Amino acid sequence: MRARDRAGRALRRTWHRGADYGWALREIGRGIAFPRLPPRFAHGDLAPVLLLPGVLENWTMMRRIAERLNALGHPVHALPELRRNTVSVPQASALAEAYLERFDLRSTVLVAHSKGGLIGKHLLLGDARGRVEDRTRDRIDRLVAVATPFAGSSLARLVPHPAMRAFRPDDAVILALDAHPEVNGRITSIYPRFDPHIPSGSHLAGAVNIPVETAGHFRVLGDPAVIEAVVAAVG
Repeated sequence: MRARDRAGRALRRTWHRGADYGWALREIGRGIAFPRLPPRFAHGDLAPVLLLPGVLENWTMMRRIAERLNALGHPVHALPELRRNTVSVPQASALAEAYLERFDLRSTVLVAHSKGGLIGKHLLLGDARGRVEDRTRDRIDRLVAVATPFAGSSLARLVPHPAMRAFRPDDAVILALDAHPEVNGRITSIYPRFDPHIPSGSHLAGAVNIPVETAGHFRVLGDPAVIEAVVAAVG
């Protein structure tokens, strides 16, 4: 690659990073202003949806996806107990499992962003202690994950926060989830052509993999092509 081409590529990626963080900050502000699930989200005749946001996020980062799914007839649920989702993947999985049981949700579609996809796969594999069991099958139908680091992220080593370092490719939870591909057929992984947080991408062997042309880790959640890909996978 010529020096000019490399410089142009680096410039484009810098722009995408800036746009990505700008979008995230706007959505965080909107979430602070409007933190509650709209009452209409509780209603719908189609399969229920449980939102699983990423680390340091809450459900509001996925608002556009949630609104589209609810408008189509899916009741949409979230986990207020997750707060900013800094607990471990097994702990978050336990909270989600308890929620599914408490509200007796059946044939639920998990719709996740980033870390939420890891939580979703943990749920598919069984209970919060990691045993592969059948008892979640009637509660969970499948997982639709957007920009999830199924193989971890090499950048996690650079961040001192423990919630971020848990995404190291050699993290015990990442390795344990990767060691169980038997549920990958129930997963749809949707991911951008360039994700500044996941250099290796989100392709998952055995899953339905849907690359999209947009770029970014956060603003993909507002991209119309991503939203329609989620709708199609849920439907």
